[in-house]
Amino acid sequence: MAGPKFAYDDLIENGELYADRAQFQAVRLLQKLYGPLKSYVPRKKGFFGREKRPPQGIYMWGGVGRGKSLLMDLFYQTAPTPIRRRVHFHEFMAEIHEQIAAWRAMSNAERKRKPFLVRKADIDDPLPHVARATFQKAHLLCFDEFQVTDIADAMILGRFFESLFRFGTVIVATSNRHPDDLYKDGLNRQLFLPFIELLKQQLNVHELGAARDYRLDQLMGATVYHNPLGTEADAAMDAAWDRLTKATHEEQEELTIKGRHLAIPRAARGAARISFEALCKQALGAEDYLAVARNYNTLFMDGIPSLSPEKRNEAKRFVTLIDALYEHKTKFVCSADASPQDLYPKGDGSFEFERTTSRLMEMQSAEYLGSEHGHGKVSS
Repeated sequence: MAGPKFAYDDLIENGELYADRAQFQAVRLLQKLYGPLKSYVPRKKGFFGREKRPPQGIYMWGGVGRGKSLLMDLFYQTAPTPIRRRVHFHEFMAEIHEQIAAWRAMSNAERKRKPFLVRKADIDDPLPHVARATFQKAHLLCFDEFQVTDIADAMILGRFFESLFRFGTVIVATSNRHPDDLYKDGLNRQLFLPFIELLKQQLNVHELGAARDYRLDQLMGATVYHNPLGTEADAAMDAAWDRLTKATHEEQEELTIKGRHLAIPRAARGAARISFEALCKQALGAEDYLAVARNYNTLFMDGIPSLSPEKRNEAKRFVTLIDALYEHKTKFVCSADASPQDLYPKGDGSFEFERTTSRLMEMQSAEYLGSEHGHGKVSS
C-alpha cells in the first residue's frame, strides 16, 4: 500500500513518531486526496467532452510544532503526481513577482513566442500567462507556511490563484493561520477578502489541533547554543538536527531575493542548516536575512567564530541576521567559539554588538523558544 497514511504508520511502528489522534485525522485527509491524484490528468476531458474537475486540495492550519510540515512532506514524498513542487510561500511569491516584471519588460513579439502564452487572455496582463507557466512546472503545488504580509502579494493573489485553479492546479498548503486571519489588519484588506473566499471554496480547510508542540519538545530543555567549537559541539549540533528533522528527507533549497539566489544546503521540516561562513562571510544584507527568517522557523548555524574588528563586516552581517531572526521569532541553534558575552569582547564594534549578545541569550529562553514563528508587521 502507498500514500502518506502508510508512510506515517511506518514511522509510528518504527518508533520514530508518537501516535497522535489529530495528526492521524489530518493524514487520513491527505490519503483521501492521494487516491484521486493517481488518476488525475489536468485538462483531460471525460464523458460528453467536459473537463474533469481537479481533486480538491487541502489547507491545513494550526499552531507551531503540530506536525503540519512533517505531514505535508510525507504527502509530497508519496504523491503520485510526477510534475509537482514543494516550496515556501514567501519564496514562491518572490519568484512570481520576478516573472511578472519579466513579462512586462518583454515586447509583444517575445511574449507571443512563449510556450505558456494564454491566447485568449490580454497579452498585456501578466497574471494568466505567469499562472500558466507555474502550472506547466507543477500540477501539484505544496506550500509550506502559507502567509500573506505584503500588500503587493495581497493585491494579485485572487486573480493569480483563480488562473491556477482554472488550469487545474491542485494545492496543498500549511499555515499557522485560518484563511480568515490571512493578511489581518493589512492595508486595503477588503480587496483581499475575495481571495479568502476563493481559498475556502477550492480547498478543504482543516485544523490540525494536536495538543503537543512536537518541535518545542525537541528544543525545550536542550542546549541550543553550543560552545566552544570542536568535536563535542559538532556532535551536539548533529544530534539536535536529527531530533528536530527525524523522519523527514532533507533537501537543498534555494531562496530567491530580488533576482539573487541564496543556497540553503540543508533544509527539512521548516528548519535550515548552514555555516556562518556561507551566511555571513559573503556580501548579504537585511533582505536576504529576512527571507531566511520568514521561510524557516528554525535556523541551525555551524561555526560562529570569535569576532573582532578584523572581522567587522562579518560581525555586522551577523548582527543583521540575528535582528531578522529575532523579529520573526525564528529559533536559533548554533555552535560558536565562545559564549554570547565573549563572542565580541572588545575592540571597535564591540559596543554595537551588545544588543546582539542580549538577543542571543534571550533566544535560548523557554519563553522565546515557545513563541510562535512570527511574520513581522504587515507591510504597506
